[in-house]
Amino acid sequence: MGSKDEGAASSGGGGFFSSFAAGMRSWGTAVHKSVNGLLGYEGLEVINPDGGTEDAEAEALKGRWKQEDRDSYWKMMHKYIGSDVTSLVTLPVIIFEPMTMLQKMAELMEYCELLDKADECEDPYMRMVYASTWAVSVYFAYQRTWKPFNPILGETYEMVNHQGITFIAEQVSHHPPMGAAHCENAHFTYDITSKLKTKFLGNSVEVYPVGRTRVTLKKSGVMLELVPPLTKVNNLIFGRTWVDSPGEMVMTNLTTGDKVVLYFQPCGWFGAGRYEVDGYVYSAAEEPKIMITGKWNKSMSCQPCDQEGDPLPGTELKEIWRVAPTPPNDKYQYTHFAHKINSFDTAPKKLLASDSRLRPDRYALEKGDMSKSGSEKSRLEEQQRAEKRTREAKGEQFTPRWFNMTDDISPTPWGDLEVYEYNGKYTEHRAVIDSSSVADDTDVTSIEFNPWQYGSSSSQ
Repeated sequence: MGSKDEGAASSGGGGFFSSFAAGMRSWGTAVHKSVNGLLGYEGLEVINPDGGTEDAEAEALKGRWKQEDRDSYWKMMHKYIGSDVTSLVTLPVIIFEPMTMLQKMAELMEYCELLDKADECEDPYMRMVYASTWAVSVYFAYQRTWKPFNPILGETYEMVNHQGITFIAEQVSHHPPMGAAHCENAHFTYDITSKLKTKFLGNSVEVYPVGRTRVTLKKSGVMLELVPPLTKVNNLIFGRTWVDSPGEMVMTNLTTGDKVVLYFQPCGWFGAGRYEVDGYVYSAAEEPKIMITGKWNKSMSCQPCDQEGDPLPGTELKEIWRVAPTPPNDKYQYTHFAHKINSFDTAPKKLLASDSRLRPDRYALEKGDMSKSGSEKSRLEEQQRAEKRTREAKGEQFTPRWFNMTDDISPTPWGDLEVYEYNGKYTEHRAVIDSSSVADDTDVTSIEFNPWQYGSSSSQ
């Protein structure tokens, strides 16, 4: 087990073993020493998760980049060290995966049966175990080292045919990049406003999940709010790219005051601590009730505990979740669910023309045509700039179709967030289509990608 105090420390009470947790945090930081001047590149940091820092030079020569590409890209990027590069630079498709950020948002639904169990659970603390484990489950998918495409303003992603859910996401802002999503089935509703914020560190980038995630369980009516840890992508240019998400994940029951605090251990020398997650379910009175432990790349378990956080006598660890088998030797390290997300089998009838699946750059990359993917990506980005000029000339603002901007400003550990809320129109739109008796024989792959609100081809 890891530290026992994270929840209490986070909730302002000082915690049970706060000095131990602080020691763990400083230990995790200490092992990630910079390797400056490596191979003549000032400010370069190379971290081998399977070793120490002494083998950084050998590690730097590995990875997916050719030497000449690596050198030229470093020359272009090193001037941005310390900057938010979310929309600052145009990136080559060699580092992309054939999926957009909107689709990546939907990956959180792979193990949504855990939310179904949370809704059906009568024990309020076990309810929090299931819900927080659902939040952990996506990190196995998030360890992929490829970058998803940034959505075009007005782009959408729809998904059905999975655990009875209906999922809709929309890109609601371009600068800053923001997406909103709503998902629902018989057991829960899920709503998120997500704004990416990054800090480029040279050979790595920190990704801050500036967002508000809320889940409402329908049977009990409780509302849960999630604050995830940041993610660091290491060895972007030099070395083998890998992902870590050190820090605290907090899930709060806004209805009762109960809370889960999980500590994601940072990766230490020779991989020590990597993937490990430990924490507790706390009552509203800040008493530990259930300890949760496991690895986000394998499984999570729980066990009732006493007020000191120690396992109750006569109880055993109970496995709550385990990673599903994955396709062997997959080029992009996709799960079966990730492939399902890209498939038209999960698309509803009369798919919106703004759907991510239809993007020509994404589709070309999926088919292995990197040259076409790059040219289509450039074309879409120029079309987006042209539409912005049209909108500004008309003196008009972009208006999302499925979400409304609210007056709420939500504080997050990484800055304030303008909150968008689902407006219900997609539910109405889908109900009309699903109730129609007219057969839809359209070949969805023939639909032209069209997220634009202006332009002669705008026909959504």
